[in-house]
Amino acid sequence: MNANTRKLIAKVNPKSPVSEQFRTIRTNIQFSSVDQEYRSIMVSSAGPGEGKSTTAANLAVVFAQQGKTVLLVDADMRKPTVHYTFNFPNTTGLTNILSRQVTLKEAVKDSGVDKLHILSSGPVPPNPAELLSSRAMENFFEEAYKEYDLIIFDTPPVLVVTDAQIMANQCHGSILVVSSGKTEMDPAKKAKELLQSTKGKLLGCVLNNKKASETDYYYYYGN
Repeated sequence: MNANTRKLIAKVNPKSPVSEQFRTIRTNIQFSSVDQEYRSIMVSSAGPGEGKSTTAANLAVVFAQQGKTVLLVDADMRKPTVHYTFNFPNTTGLTNILSRQVTLKEAVKDSGVDKLHILSSGPVPPNPAELLSSRAMENFFEEAYKEYDLIIFDTPPVLVVTDAQIMANQCHGSILVVSSGKTEMDPAKKAKELLQSTKGKLLGCVLNNKKASETDYYYYYGN
């Protein structure tokens, strides 16, 4: 099993304890949306290398396994990784849609999981923040909501660039991933405050890489 396959644990080993934790996160998200259906969720972290992309990918898988039509979007236009996880070329993606070169249907790819489509970032642009806050991005949301029950965005770290805050203002909810033993308390608090200051709702935090007796990785979700 290669590194990218291990990242998609919910796909390759749905009965594992880690996959069960992702389903627990899914359930908690659904319980938190009693009064409002969350059609778009962005996943971020305080800094790089804390597991946000792996979390976003596996959440997309477990929501699709539940029967929702899901679109996983790589909105990290600075250091995109989703195409590596799903073993796709990144020649066409979100940036091509926002620059009106292709349509959404032309750009999405099958994930190998029923009901889950993937939209990679596309070529890295010189102005990611401007693209994410553009009218073209608003149009993208309108079109994607017609085709999918849920859109999950993998975004850059909150404290590195403004992209995550821009996306949090446009998404119904956001999730902050923190890495046990790596993410320091002050940066985590700052990232949480920045996300809470947006128009979107901070749904909770995911604790990643917490060692547990039954598995190498343990994911916890909570406010």
